[in-house]
Amino acid sequence: MGKVALVFSGQGAQYPGMGKELYDASSSAKAVFEMADKIRQGTSEQCFNGTQEELSITANTQPAVFTADLAAAEAVLEKGVTVDYVAGFSLGEIAALGFSGILSYEDAFRLVCKRAELMDKAAKSTPGSMVAVMKLSPEKIEEICSEFDECWPVNYNSPAQTVVAMNKDIQDAFCEKIKENKGRAKALAVSGAFHSPYMAEAADGLAEYLSNLELDEPEIPIYSNFTAEPYEGDFKSLITNQCKNPVKWQKTVENLIANGVDTFIEVGVGKTLTGLIKKINSNVTAVKVENKEDLDALTV
Repeated sequence: MGKVALVFSGQGAQYPGMGKELYDASSSAKAVFEMADKIRQGTSEQCFNGTQEELSITANTQPAVFTADLAAAEAVLEKGVTVDYVAGFSLGEIAALGFSGILSYEDAFRLVCKRAELMDKAAKSTPGSMVAVMKLSPEKIEEICSEFDECWPVNYNSPAQTVVAMNKDIQDAFCEKIKENKGRAKALAVSGAFHSPYMAEAADGLAEYLSNLELDEPEIPIYSNFTAEPYEGDFKSLITNQCKNPVKWQKTVENLIANGVDTFIEVGVGKTLTGLIKKINSNVTAVKVENKEDLDALTV
């Protein structure tokens, strides 16, 4: 049998009720929600009973999804699964930092709250949008982006999907250009142009915040969105660069597979990463754990 990677979901798939079944089914998952509530009162209530609108506000989304991610990971661990590697998509990487041991759960949660606050502020000061592009190669999408000012590929998700961040004013023209090139464009329900230069101010704020934090060596190897390689060198730089630079998800998954991973378990919210992994390599196993049924069905 090959190795197992836990992958932590990012924002976008949040929904009212997320994490409640695992909270009820797993004492380890419940402990994560209780930890979050001690630091940020009402986090569990937001996850379980918040409205979709409330959960879509970046300052709420990131702490809520982080908590659901980490709770699911703890439930998987409680079941006896041995984890060889971890990676997280966008904000999921902050949950992975906690799980890997680079940060305590408490410090990782405080970090995601600060990250959410800074990215929300940056998004409001420079209005941007994000568009998922399908049916075109990353190279073709890069070429189209170069025809516009303030337009950047920011999530290299799979051979079939790249997400582009841009100035909100050019979104319609960009989508029309994609259509002209026989691609498909779908605007995402996000509040800013994340992982783009528009997040430079947020990255600076993160760097200042991280200057007061102690980071440890990981107990489980963790892959960086920024490099698509395991964390090494200046960890704080990897974390700050991540929020203003592209997420190299496809390359991360390919590198994990090259290192012997044949089973991916997506923890947290939704099944976005599971779908992307299957598009990247159909020969590996990719499953999700976000509720009790998923947990009970897990046989790794």
